[in-house]
Amino acid sequence: MADVFCKKVVILGSTGSIGTSALKVARDIPERMQVVGLAAGRNTDLLIEQAIEFQVKRVSISNAEDLDKVRSALGSSVEVLVGSEGLIALAEQDEADMVLVSIVGTAGLHPTLAAIEQGKDIALASKEVLVMAGEIVMERARQKGVKVLPVDSEHNALFQCLEGHHGGEKEISRLILTASGGPFRDPAAWPAEKLSSVQLSDALKHPTWTMGRKITLDSATLFNKALEMIEARWLFNVEMAKVDVTVHHQSIVHSLVEFTDHSILAQFSQPDMCFPIQYAITYPDRVPNQLKPLNFAELGELTFSAPRWDDFPALNLAMKAGTTGGTLPAVLNAANEIAVQGFIDGKIGFPQIWETVAQVMQDHTVAHPKDLDGYILADTEAREIAATIVK
Repeated sequence: MADVFCKKVVILGSTGSIGTSALKVARDIPERMQVVGLAAGRNTDLLIEQAIEFQVKRVSISNAEDLDKVRSALGSSVEVLVGSEGLIALAEQDEADMVLVSIVGTAGLHPTLAAIEQGKDIALASKEVLVMAGEIVMERARQKGVKVLPVDSEHNALFQCLEGHHGGEKEISRLILTASGGPFRDPAAWPAEKLSSVQLSDALKHPTWTMGRKITLDSATLFNKALEMIEARWLFNVEMAKVDVTVHHQSIVHSLVEFTDHSILAQFSQPDMCFPIQYAITYPDRVPNQLKPLNFAELGELTFSAPRWDDFPALNLAMKAGTTGGTLPAVLNAANEIAVQGFIDGKIGFPQIWETVAQVMQDHTVAHPKDLDGYILADTEAREIAATIVK
């Protein structure tokens, strides 16, 4: 019997929802996944617990003020890194085969590129990395012969549906991302004129997934799906016109591919992020696990509906940004992050999230940089403009 390859994985964002799910996978399939590095933000208590459990020799934290606490808890045998430099060092370490990037926002961009430069495969859960600089990231991955394996359930589903189809974009008619529709998917309960009265507590009531605050709010505005549309464009090298969205209430069908002969393949599983995480880790192998299988008799029905394109303009803004390309997707992402925080802080109303993004995009002069600095500059400028609007 052939030896089983155990992949050594660094997890950036280990205390978030994706990170904790990834550690569940590591517990479930220890013969296939070994955790060799962990990075977290301010939740150092959980990071310490994780580092002790998985006996890692390197961790990274976001703030130097937590350094003494973490070092004291983990002892001298564990190296504690700090800040963006710590993330990069963790991603570059020789021991790792793969880096799982699950940091919210653009903080994952530099460590992702650093890992690619060292020839390490990427399990990507931070969609902002490809939204901001998808052209550069995917080109460098191709040059280095590195795999960028999607962890988002929708993109992982598309990846699985496209396996074995070697005709590229010419075989694809549509990549159909499924969306929960968020808490406001029912126009009868939440007509357009009522959206201005949405409170933070309303927007955080996701119908399916338990996620962090930022991504939950992005699901409510459909900006999460907007970012996923742009991410799919780069991951699978297709035109934006071929990226579509449908609302699927049960979150069992995770995405679909329609081919040019109008046949459709779909990927099904329970709504558990451990499924796509495990497949990204063990690819190209499929490995038994303890996850709950589907029972179609229990499901009863699967329902689909059209997204509310007019009432939630995020999808249209994504089509514009993805089609235009250059720095415009980075501007969309940056402006959205500022606007979402403005809504959380009570500075703007719910519809002003997408109104802010639209205004910043309209005012932006699109550039097509050849290096990362140009995208970072566009990101910074967009945040400053959005912050001015929010105030």
